[in-house]
Amino acid sequence: MMTRRFLLVLLCLVSSFTTAGAAKPNIVVFLADDLSWGDCSIYNAKSGIRTSNMERLAKDGMTFDLAFVASPSCAPSRAALLTGLYPARNGSMFNHQRPDPEHKKWPVWFKEAGYETAAIGKTAHYAQVKEYGFDHASHFKYHEDNCITAAVSWLENRQKEKSTSEKPLCLIVGTNWPHVPWPEKTSYQPGEAALPASQVDTPETRQARARYAEAVSNADRDLGLVYDAARKLLGENTLFIFTADHGSQFPFGKWNCYDAGIRTPFVAVWPGKVAPGSKSDAMVSWVDILPTCLDAAGATLPPDGTFSGQSIVPILQGNHVRLREHIFTTHSGDGKMNEYPMRSVRTRFWKYIRNLNPNAEFHSHVDKAQGGDGRSYWDSWAAAAKQEPKAAATVKRYHTRPMEELYDLVEDPDELNNLAKDPKAKDALLELRAELDQWMEEQGDKGGDTEEARKPKEKP
Repeated sequence: MMTRRFLLVLLCLVSSFTTAGAAKPNIVVFLADDLSWGDCSIYNAKSGIRTSNMERLAKDGMTFDLAFVASPSCAPSRAALLTGLYPARNGSMFNHQRPDPEHKKWPVWFKEAGYETAAIGKTAHYAQVKEYGFDHASHFKYHEDNCITAAVSWLENRQKEKSTSEKPLCLIVGTNWPHVPWPEKTSYQPGEAALPASQVDTPETRQARARYAEAVSNADRDLGLVYDAARKLLGENTLFIFTADHGSQFPFGKWNCYDAGIRTPFVAVWPGKVAPGSKSDAMVSWVDILPTCLDAAGATLPPDGTFSGQSIVPILQGNHVRLREHIFTTHSGDGKMNEYPMRSVRTRFWKYIRNLNPNAEFHSHVDKAQGGDGRSYWDSWAAAAKQEPKAAATVKRYHTRPMEELYDLVEDPDELNNLAKDPKAKDALLELRAELDQWMEEQGDKGGDTEEARKPKEKP
């Protein structure tokens, strides 16, 4: 028979385990800016770009191979993250555009769950973060690159002042790297960073890739600083997520619905909850991050349909489930530099892109911004196109898009061979065309009419 003393000890132990198990985790989300997933060594060992801290996170947590953003430009991508809604639903379709004010946003959800909220660095679209309602928001100006040391200092000061009754923390930290302008000085040699198959191989392109690689390494350095600070100052009961808002500012990347624009790195670390060194082939969208973090926080999730996304906590906990089999993305425009609306749907094996205004030419900051980083190599593409048929075809493909594009991602992962008019791919075309039609209808997205209605009015 158990003695009274033994029962009391047992009850205390049970109580301590229950309390520890019920403790809300701290949540840290680290965002890179303009980082292509294929330039991360955890996905592409042949990238030639050094990302040792990403490798460290991958060893500590779960790496998602098929993660995607909701839009390949900054403001719509981040608005989707912070609302859990696709662009047509939250209202932020064009770059620099705010989500509609009636939508409940990230900090409100977490304050209701009992959290302190903070955003340091580029989290929302620059100064727009001040409108979201975070308890603390700072260092959000364009390339305010001391944001990372500021985030670490803020965590250190918070730890010093922390009391036993302190709320759990939900912190988003955004580095400005590898967004342009890329560093003028680089430790990479031209040609050391691998050149994607979609790019024209010129000395100028190789030099631009070397500068971009340095910027990627800067992002990786920043990731390591924040990760180390979070582990030291917040403890093991911390869910740490690393991802990026869209692909890099090279042709066919940012502002495009090709994988180079929409596929993103995604690693989650949560000691005791997420198996170290694990991988998942589940398809994940940025609209899943908000419900996932709320679920991890122990909050009661709202009814189905409130968010466009869903929680992936079951996957993080080792359940081999696939919560979605389609990824939908939209792009509208980025001022006069980039007005080229498109919609896309992606499965594990196929990509379908619908260009809403195929009679227009595609342009972006890459070929239009005078003095920008794109000009450092784009002129060499134009010159090569006058002499080399392959370069000419690439430049033409950049500027001129058909109404429909279809890619076999198994045979053609670089999305170079459009099969939209291939009779052998007709079944895939019809299926994905119908999937996109249905999704757009669900979003209230009427294509060109919605583009015109949502387009920001020009300043007088």
